[in-house]
Amino acid sequence: MIIEIKGAQFVNKGAELMLHAILQQMRTRWPEAELALFPNKKSSYKDRVALGAYQKLSFGKNSIDLNFIAYLLPKPLRRWLKNKWGIVTEADISVVFDASGFAYGDQWKGNSIKNLNSEILRAHQHNKKYILLPQALGPFTRQKDIKKLQSSFPKATLICAREEASLKHVNDVIKNAKNTYQYPDFTNLVKGICPDYYTDGKSKVLIIPNSNMLSKRNNNAAWADNYIRVLIDAIEIVKSKSLDPVLLNHEGANDNAICLQLNDIYNGELTLINEPDPIKVKGIIGASHAIICSRFHGCVSALSQGVPNLGTSWSHKYERLFEEYAQSNCLISPTISKQVLQSMFDESLTLPDTKECSEARKFFKDQANAMWDHVQKVL
Repeated sequence: MIIEIKGAQFVNKGAELMLHAILQQMRTRWPEAELALFPNKKSSYKDRVALGAYQKLSFGKNSIDLNFIAYLLPKPLRRWLKNKWGIVTEADISVVFDASGFAYGDQWKGNSIKNLNSEILRAHQHNKKYILLPQALGPFTRQKDIKKLQSSFPKATLICAREEASLKHVNDVIKNAKNTYQYPDFTNLVKGICPDYYTDGKSKVLIIPNSNMLSKRNNNAAWADNYIRVLIDAIEIVKSKSLDPVLLNHEGANDNAICLQLNDIYNGELTLINEPDPIKVKGIIGASHAIICSRFHGCVSALSQGVPNLGTSWSHKYERLFEEYAQSNCLISPTISKQVLQSMFDESLTLPDTKECSEARKFFKDQANAMWDHVQKVL
């Protein structure tokens, strides 16, 4: 059985953490399964090969999807490509785990839903399994998208909406969907490893930016004028507590540019971490005093480990996440004053130890395990 992990990449540490979370489950539940990954600009050949993955060959690009050709190739040719060159096609793949995180909805333009629609329909036609692992979905208001999803979503093997809003967005498209369930983000099951170089973590507060806060994808336009100011206020508050603010780049060049901009304001005196290993990133978060974070999986890593966390939001997935972990009051608004931000920070430090938050952490880990039991059953 060849399992393709779709949406995997090695730049966004959250996406890479999802990849490792899936691999851990594969080794335990399907130890004989083989891995396939699709090349993209954030998933290099060396990264893919290091995981022992077959390289998925696609007969398509952008809006052009000719992957039906894969099923026309003679089986001896496909075996030769696989055994000689480590190349597989869609026809060789038995199961797709779609771990795109947040790729399908109105905030994303392009061909993502068109291609998703075609891939699910072909999987159904050829008796393959297509499983959308827990992710943020929707909203879907473009009629062309709705029409396509109404055709394909009912034929997916399993659709896992990550929170209540995403579940509603799917149910608004396909009424009473029998293949759709709500399960939480599953990276909460991954145990982080703190690298040796990260010492005295309990005296450090991580500042984790997100370039999407300043992009057109953020429907709250007030953040464009306030985001950097809020992060500077946060750094000043951390310093006033005799704590050490540390910048952590959770994804690539765009986030790193914000880190560098902030560090320039402080004449390069702040520590900047660019850790390539997502499991170590989670370990760094777990070892810290607190975090102020704009990256979804950075927030999950803190909330699931009981690390105090103030967050910002550019998508409904943040509001739902903080609600689930009983910390709704820890989301920052763009117009917040420094004084109110300081009060929020002080309050956030006490929340993880409360019974409600402790019970939430356990509940969502149990739910993540239940999701994998469900996936194992349908396979």
